[in-house]
Amino acid sequence: MTDVLLDVRNLSKRFVSDKITVQAVSDLSFKIYEGETFGLVGESGSGKTTAGRCIARVIDSTDGEVLYKAEDSSKCDFLNISKKDYKKLRREIQMIFQDPYASLDPRMTVYDIIGEPLMANFKLTKKEYDDRIRRMAEKVGLNVSYLRRYPHAFSGGQRQRIGIARALITLPRLVVCDEAVSALDVSVQAQTINLLKELQAEFGLTYIFISHDLSVVEYISDKIGVMYLGKLVEMAETNELFNNTKHPYTQALLSAVPVPDPLNQTVRIPLDGEIPNPGNPPSGCHFHTRCNYCQDICKKEIPKLSEIAENHFVACHRAEELTLQIQ
Repeated sequence: MTDVLLDVRNLSKRFVSDKITVQAVSDLSFKIYEGETFGLVGESGSGKTTAGRCIARVIDSTDGEVLYKAEDSSKCDFLNISKKDYKKLRREIQMIFQDPYASLDPRMTVYDIIGEPLMANFKLTKKEYDDRIRRMAEKVGLNVSYLRRYPHAFSGGQRQRIGIARALITLPRLVVCDEAVSALDVSVQAQTINLLKELQAEFGLTYIFISHDLSVVEYISDKIGVMYLGKLVEMAETNELFNNTKHPYTQALLSAVPVPDPLNQTVRIPLDGEIPNPGNPPSGCHFHTRCNYCQDICKKEIPKLSEIAENHFVACHRAEELTLQIQ
């Protein structure tokens, strides 16, 4: 049994303005073990990207803890540590951003983009610096003769490889992948996903993989958490989630996954309307306005995330009695 690398406890993020307060993430809790991939899925606006950015400290969280086991086996709350300790741990937690076009500085060469984290975190000789950049470029499939070019000279898939190289150049232990393949063509998505799996096996990486594409998440993830309006509504190991769905929202998401077999098509379960305004969420269960199984209790009481089977957690008042199937 591997050790827990990351223990997220009651993580919350509120965005406050003069006119409105938006609860983007609310009371998020889960654990990630060393070497595994935790998939975080949901519709746009569910809060998954905000959660990932809070965990990586790209933005500051409002409440909660992120207990992290460092490389020296010491444990700390990554969100509440001194600047000195934060600088030491910064290289161990990195992020791959969603947009391969917006996340790279167009005024910097690929060589400088990949090498920037090295400059910020290590004291290296010119030769060491150059060797590490070239080795990492080769690892992610970039031609080293192109390192002096600028981002505009590369395709979307190549740019995403640059972003991956930049995230991995410090040899981190945890990588937050925020929609790392959503902007890519399907064939390039497959190449990038396989690359991420190969790098995980080689470097012993742990991933938080954020996506709205359940077919991709199923392929790469060991465990999956489903988010709706800032909250986790279901969490389980991948096979358990797909074969024993317990939340109506998860059922609807799974029914929308394309099946490449004309003789085995799923019945689409439509959801009425859009995801509610997080600045003015519904009472009770936030999903009750779109749920086909809604009862009076769902409109009044917020369901707790409860363990209904081993390592299978669901936030639904009717989880025990409903039989949900994806045909």
